[in-house]
Amino acid sequence: MTKQNIEHYPHPPIPPMAADDEIDLRELFAALWQGKWLIIAITFVFAVGGVGYSLSLPNTYKSEALLAPVNDQGGGGLASMAGQLGGLASLAGVNLDSGGGSETQIALATLKSRHFISEFVHANALEVPLMATTGWDQDSGEWQIDPERYNPDTKTWLKPEGARENKPAAPTDWELYKAFSDLLAIKEQKDNGLVTISFESESPILAKRVTEQLVAAINARMKADKLQETNTNIAYLRQQLENTNLTQMQNVFYQLIEEQTKSLMLAEVQDEFVFKTVDPAIVPEEKAGPKRALICVLSTLLGGMLAVAILLVRFAFRKDD
Repeated sequence: MTKQNIEHYPHPPIPPMAADDEIDLRELFAALWQGKWLIIAITFVFAVGGVGYSLSLPNTYKSEALLAPVNDQGGGGLASMAGQLGGLASLAGVNLDSGGGSETQIALATLKSRHFISEFVHANALEVPLMATTGWDQDSGEWQIDPERYNPDTKTWLKPEGARENKPAAPTDWELYKAFSDLLAIKEQKDNGLVTISFESESPILAKRVTEQLVAAINARMKADKLQETNTNIAYLRQQLENTNLTQMQNVFYQLIEEQTKSLMLAEVQDEFVFKTVDPAIVPEEKAGPKRALICVLSTLLGGMLAVAILLVRFAFRKDD
């Protein structure tokens, strides 16, 4: 086919764009304007619903404690002794590493563990405030007990409606752990190592008490573990000392026993074993939640967007028809 033939070859006609595929912004805005009362009505309903929902939520209060990791005062001596004795301490089966940083991480992990939280809840009788209350009475300073969940006179738990037959009436450790963990917050500042422990509750008094008890409980737990470990090391070293006749090894065991005894004495006199309280917990006077203004704004925006979406869908179907 020559160039001349190509130039004279008739091009296929371009079909005109369907009018239905075009979006007329004037029609769109006109449809929205016609449905302005629907937008106002739906937005108003959502706004009122958001206000009502936010007002139905109880106030919650958060109590915080700022803590600093305690450096093991005997750590330098133990580390120095471990360096001087080389591998003899490891050969004897004794760990002389003070592990200040690792002890802090272990303490934080213990605070979040299911076993520690379950023991803490039972030890401080927090089952009822966590699982069987309908609110906190600010005037009387007492919890409002849910009569369908707990009988305060007989101190017995009642099985909730709809629960399976084999489920116990009392809350399980897993349920207590989940309820407590939702109210607990632990934050560690990476730059300086400070730790913030906070607990949120409808009762400001309970929030302060739980925060204080948590700090005391984790210090006591880590102290008890350290004392048990050190006593086990001393008993083991004394047994090995009796089984050896080598003067050099006896001197090594004597030095190890001396360092472990120092560590034991230091641990016994330290109440704030892992965390030292920098800023203690207080009874909060300002509520931490709920964010009622934010709830109202979000519900109003949601209502407005839903109303506009409904009008746009109606406009699209009407345009197709």
